[in-house]
Amino acid sequence: MDDDADRRALLRLIHAGGAAAPRRRLLEHPAGPAAALADGAAAWREAGLDAAQRAALAGPEDAIDGWRRWLADAPARHVIGWHDPDYPPLLRRMQAPPLALFVEGDPCRLWRAGVAVVGSRAPTAGGRDTAALFAHRFAADGLAVVSGLASGIDAAAHTAALDAGGDTVAVLGSGIDTPYPRSNLRLHARIVEAGTVASEYPPGTPARREQFPSRNRIVAGLALGTLVVEAAQRSGALITARLAADAGREVFAIPGSIHNPMARGCHRLLRDGATLVEAPEEVTGALSAIAGELADALRGRLGAPIQSIDTILNTADAVTAPDLDSEDPDYNRLWKALGHDPTGMDELVVRSGLTVARASAMLLSMELDGRVALLHGRYSRKS
Repeated sequence: MDDDADRRALLRLIHAGGAAAPRRRLLEHPAGPAAALADGAAAWREAGLDAAQRAALAGPEDAIDGWRRWLADAPARHVIGWHDPDYPPLLRRMQAPPLALFVEGDPCRLWRAGVAVVGSRAPTAGGRDTAALFAHRFAADGLAVVSGLASGIDAAAHTAALDAGGDTVAVLGSGIDTPYPRSNLRLHARIVEAGTVASEYPPGTPARREQFPSRNRIVAGLALGTLVVEAAQRSGALITARLAADAGREVFAIPGSIHNPMARGCHRLLRDGATLVEAPEEVTGALSAIAGELADALRGRLGAPIQSIDTILNTADAVTAPDLDSEDPDYNRLWKALGHDPTGMDELVVRSGLTVARASAMLLSMELDGRVALLHGRYSRKS
C-alpha cells in the first residue's frame, strides 16, 4: 500500500462485504482506493454497489480499527488488495479471485513458483509419509509448497517443506489471526517465521464450514499445479483439484490400493483426466513451462533480470553472478551485503540500508536468477 489513506479505504471496502466485482471496480480507480471512496455515494452506485454496501462505506470506520491494530502490531503483517501491484499474478487468473489477502510473513513468497499439496485430514501413515516425501523434494528444488494448514496431509506437507529449509504458504479458511485447527498453532508459528500465512478473512473471523471451499480456490490459485496425495470420495481436496483444473492448472494424483478408502478420490481424479505421478520429478518436469511464465511476470514486476526458470526447478547448475554495475544500484548494495556465509534478513537490511520489502523482493529475484541460495530463512551467494 502506498499510504495509510489507501489502506483504510481498502479495509473499508473489505468490511462492506457483498458482491466482490463492484468493489473490485472501485479498487481499479486510477487515483487509488481512497480517491474512489472520496467520489461519494453516486459513484459507488454507478460502480454497482448495492444499498447495504453503500451504507457500510458511509458509516463510521470503527469496525476496521481492530484490523488496523493487527496490521500495525508487526512489520511482517500486510494487506494486499486487488489494485496492488504485489497481488499474486497466478491468483488474478482464478475465477472469483479474492478482493484482498491478509498476509503474515513474507508476501513475496506468494509470487514463488509452487505446488499445492492437499489430501485427507485423516490419512494413512503411508499417505502422510508420501506427502512429506514429495513436499520435501519440492522445497529442496526451490518450489514453494502451498496448502491449507489442515490436519493430516496439509500439516505433513507444510512441515516437510520447513524441514527442508524451503518455502511454504499456508492459506487459512479463518481469520488471519485464528488458525484452525488449534492443534496446528505451533506449526502456524513456524510458518509465520519462515514462510507465509495468507487469508482473505480479516483478523477475528472464526472458522466456519462454508469458508473452507473458498479457501481451497486460493490454495489452487497460488500454485502452478495441485497434487492430491490421499482423498476420500467426498473430500475438500477434490474441490481444490477441480478448481485448479477449471483454471487450466495441472492436476496430479498419486494412486493407491483399491482397498484403501483414502485412495478412491485420487482414482476418481485419474479417471477424470488427472496426471498419475509416482515421483516428485514427474511433477516438477510437467510444471517447468508454466513456471517460466511466472518468472516473466516477476521480472516485469521487479525490473530485474531472470535468466532462466531452470534454477527454480533445480534442473541446471547455478550460474556465476555477473557484474552488477549496470543494474539498479540497490542490487549492487544488496549483493555487496551478501556473503558466502548464510545471513539473516535483519542483518542484510542493516548492511544494505534497504527496507525489508525491497530487500526481500530483490533477494527473490536473485534466487530465481541462480545467484542466491536460501536455507532456513538465511541468504548467501551461490558460488
